Amino acid sequence: MPGGRLTLQDRQRIAAGLAERLGYAEIARTLDRPTSTITREVHRNGGPLAYRADRAHRAGESRARRTPAGGAAKKAPVAQAAAHGRDPEAVRAFEEQLTELTARTGLTRMAARILAHLYTTDSGSLTAAELVAHLQVSAASVSKAVGDLEQQQLIRRERDPRSRHDRYHIDGDVWYKAWLASSRMNTTLAQITGQGARILGPDTPAGARLRGTSDFLQYLGQAMLDAAEQWRRDS
Repeated sequence: MPGGRLTLQDRQRIAAGLAERLGYAEIARTLDRPTSTITREVHRNGGPLAYRADRAHRAGESRARRTPAGGAAKKAPVAQAAAHGRDPEAVRAFEEQLTELTARTGLTRMAARILAHLYTTDSGSLTAAELVAHLQVSAASVSKAVGDLEQQQLIRRERDPRSRHDRYHIDGDVWYKAWLASSRMNTTLAQITGQGARILGPDTPAGARLRGTSDFLQYLGQAMLDAAEQWRRDS
């Protein structure tokens, strides 16, 4: 099986396979590569609909220049991903796929990368230094992103008494909390748009538009809250 990085020609064949709507496994066979390699390559470069061979190749070359071959920072995440007999390539591919999907919810890409990595870490807890080492980014980038995640209640910060360093944790009910926060936001928007309808006049076109928006957001916020409470009771 060929090793080493994907070439531009490899990536052009991947793009051609995607255009023909071939599955990742089928594309992998044409290149004699693991399916996980193709999955990771596609999802870290825009997904099957947005993948472009030349752009993916430039990004790959850029990553190769930034990452020290055989460095300690690289070995630790690989060892962790391989724990419990896992396929490290498959773990990384999943992490990148989760990053892409999470970023589409409105998170910055860095915040999405941190959230995805915390999800795929058995401890569910990492320090800023560990995040920097795994993601190969600056401490400032991590600091800003974790601040955004904390504000949205997607992660929480705790001081490790042994090392006196902050650790960032992700809980199993993180999306439950995010759902509640979204429900509260919809309720707040409903109140504001309802106020706007009264100010502009409920019988005017602008007022009627805001009234309809307010009614919908109020209904949606309450429905989301009811669904969350029902899930809590049933789980």
